[in-house]
Amino acid sequence: MPNVHPFDTRKPVVLVPYRPEWAPEFAALARRLRALAGPAVLRIDHIGSTAVPGLRAKDVLDLQLTVPDLLAVADLVPALQQAGFRQGESLLYDVFHFLPAASAELRKRYMREPAGERTAHLHIREAGRFNARYALLFRDYLRASPVARTEYELLKVRAAELFPDNIAGYLYLKEPVFHLLYEAACLWAEKVGWQLPAPDA
Repeated sequence: MPNVHPFDTRKPVVLVPYRPEWAPEFAALARRLRALAGPAVLRIDHIGSTAVPGLRAKDVLDLQLTVPDLLAVADLVPALQQAGFRQGESLLYDVFHFLPAASAELRKRYMREPAGERTAHLHIREAGRFNARYALLFRDYLRASPVARTEYELLKVRAAELFPDNIAGYLYLKEPVFHLLYEAACLWAEKVGWQLPAPDA
């Protein structure tokens, strides 16, 4: 699912083979965020391509922080900002075609790593919303389906070849694939009885 945030600008697209160190890097960052956030965050999960073993990805950790109420995070954002994490003051929206652009099901806050640290994107989403569920469903489906994982990787590689210096173009090309994969993921979820997994942190 494409993410709309202030850092979607022209920049190189570099995909690297899956790196086993992504999992412990996530765990270390999640522990740090848990200490900062306390009970304001219900769960912290490793999402995106770096959370799928075997999948090529940009060397960017994506973390989902699930909160009870996205409109009542008065303590969370300042605590993260005080620790150096950037942005987060305004509501943003993910993109998914069958939902209105400003739907409550797609809203979130977005933050980045402190300056000078390894690249990480924090997606703060509300419990029970479509986008929070989709991020975990998408991850788990790719983990479970070698065929979907392989074909998605091929699409990513070709998109990077077409837009090697333009992350916006890369994301634009990938966007329809998220919708196709959603349909397949929903069928898979129904077949296997998928439910929200236990949190990663």
